[in-house]
Amino acid sequence: MLRKVVSALFLVALCVGISFAEEFTAAITKVGDGKITFAKTKFDKETKKFEKGDPQTLPVADKVKVVKAKFNKESKKFEAGDDVEDGLKNKMFSDIGEKSVGATLVTDGDGKKITEIRVFTFGKKKKDN
Repeated sequence: MLRKVVSALFLVALCVGISFAEEFTAAITKVGDGKITFAKTKFDKETKKFEKGDPQTLPVADKVKVVKAKFNKESKKFEAGDDVEDGLKNKMFSDIGEKSVGATLVTDGDGKKITEIRVFTFGKKKKDN
């Protein structure tokens, strides 16, 4: 009986922790010193363009997960895909320049640290001949 109660409490705590994590799309403009500078983005249906918000900076968690975003056709949402080689030290983050890197950022329950980065990689797929 005690085992069932403890298991149920663990599942409730896990679900509550996940539900408080914030997930949003952003344009990453700078990565360095354990921090990421970004602007939240929002798609405007009328103009059919992304609008950027004000720049913000948040620290990354010690074990931040950096993955390629993968579109799920059934749920119509971006999900975590394959890991990005070298994580935040990847060339796409060190050579941002004037452009930005599009991504979905996931924060911890308090919204004070970034725990996961899902990078949007657009391009043509290679065809095997």
